[in-house]
Amino acid sequence: MTNTTDVTTHAMAITPEDLPTAGSFFKPHRIVLLVIAAALVFCVVWFMRWDWLPQYLPRLGHGIVVTLAMLFSTSILGFLLAVPLGLVQVTGPWPLKTLASGFCTIIRGTPLLLQLWLLYYGLGSLFPQFPAIRHSFLWPYLRESWPYGVAALTISFAAYEGEVMRGAFAGVPAGELEAARAYGMSRWTLFRRIWLPRAIHRALPTLNGETVLQLKATPLVATITVIDVYAVISKVRQDTYITYEPLLLLALIYMCLTGILVIAFRYLENRIPTRGA
Repeated sequence: MTNTTDVTTHAMAITPEDLPTAGSFFKPHRIVLLVIAAALVFCVVWFMRWDWLPQYLPRLGHGIVVTLAMLFSTSILGFLLAVPLGLVQVTGPWPLKTLASGFCTIIRGTPLLLQLWLLYYGLGSLFPQFPAIRHSFLWPYLRESWPYGVAALTISFAAYEGEVMRGAFAGVPAGELEAARAYGMSRWTLFRRIWLPRAIHRALPTLNGETVLQLKATPLVATITVIDVYAVISKVRQDTYITYEPLLLLALIYMCLTGILVIAFRYLENRIPTRGA
């Protein structure tokens, strides 16, 4: 009762004068930073070469689409794998728990570029030796490079997020699960309505960071001839012998995509109601 009274009193003590105003944003140091940023943008636009940009805009658009397709497909597939990986480490029998823990440890302990090359140059070079595979319906896909990029990025995301989900599942208060069992919920209903949503809510901030890191890992697929936005920029540099302008544009593209991801995840975090344990 005392806590409720204190919160109500504190809320009533807030006056309109205490709320931030639009003018409070324009303080001297912020104005100086805005002026410096505007000057940098002006110098970049005015003094650097951008005559190549219209010619490569269609390729850049296609490269951004490929990058986003890689990001979302591997993040979704990786998260779907991470949920059972995290769950089995909390509740599974020791053989499955050991396998899941070993998988996460090995994948997280080796470079993603090495995993990508092992799949593409290693496993991918073995498939043509088997006539059954060459004459199967999978061969038109296995001869391309993008499935190996999707597989490597998915496995990496699943390993990292699997550890996150393990901590999220273990961190859900036991009292909530016991209350659900007392109401007569089945295991599947308890998992679907209580345990999984609460674990996802706890993991959202970390999932945000992992998704941003996944975006920054997508340029590695350019090393196996997948034409993403990084590969397009590399082609621009080779054709025009211009270094700084394409790289600055690439940095701006990734910054914009990262900002969109961060805003989207914060929106999701605010949309999910937080209930007390």
